[in-house]
Amino acid sequence: MTPDDSKLRLRATLRAQRRALSAADQQRAAATLATRVVATRWFRVSRRIAAYIANDGEIDPKILVERIWRMRKQAYLPVLSPLRHDRLWFARVEPDVEYRPNRFGIPEPMVQRRALVRAEELDLILLPLVAFDAAGNRVGMGGGFYDRSLAFLRWRRYLRKPHIVGLAHEFQRVQNLTPDSWDVPLAGIVTDAASYML
Repeated sequence: MTPDDSKLRLRATLRAQRRALSAADQQRAAATLATRVVATRWFRVSRRIAAYIANDGEIDPKILVERIWRMRKQAYLPVLSPLRHDRLWFARVEPDVEYRPNRFGIPEPMVQRRALVRAEELDLILLPLVAFDAAGNRVGMGGGFYDRSLAFLRWRRYLRKPHIVGLAHEFQRVQNLTPDSWDVPLAGIVTDAASYML
């Protein structure tokens, strides 16, 4: 089996496991996740924070976004680039924002193009994972959107932001992953059971 085949099987297995969680289990995991993220130093020192809308059984940061608003920080969600469809921009969201599905059927905030910001302008980006290991290696959904949008971080020397933190269910932790050359390193991972600082 090639490494690519192994990654495809791992992705399929863990995605199925995520989708099999009950609504009650997902809600409990989301509440615990929010508490753990808010307790991190990354969250405390950040003002402009990007999350995502959960899809395909991903651990849901919706409660966390509500905490961002209550704490008077700014919440952002990813939007597929209107020009280059292989990258993400980020839209600031408020509780009354309206959404429309993107080409993958995932809701995106409806904002004017001039209101979109690049990843470089954010303090903290919370992104979903399919799998991760204790060294901070990760497997995403396979589209490469975050890797391309955050590629500038691979060459940074002095940039301290944005911090990139993965969110996942604890069962998505695996023994060992081999990173690809284009993978953007994480500052840490937070799950419903633990926080991994890297």
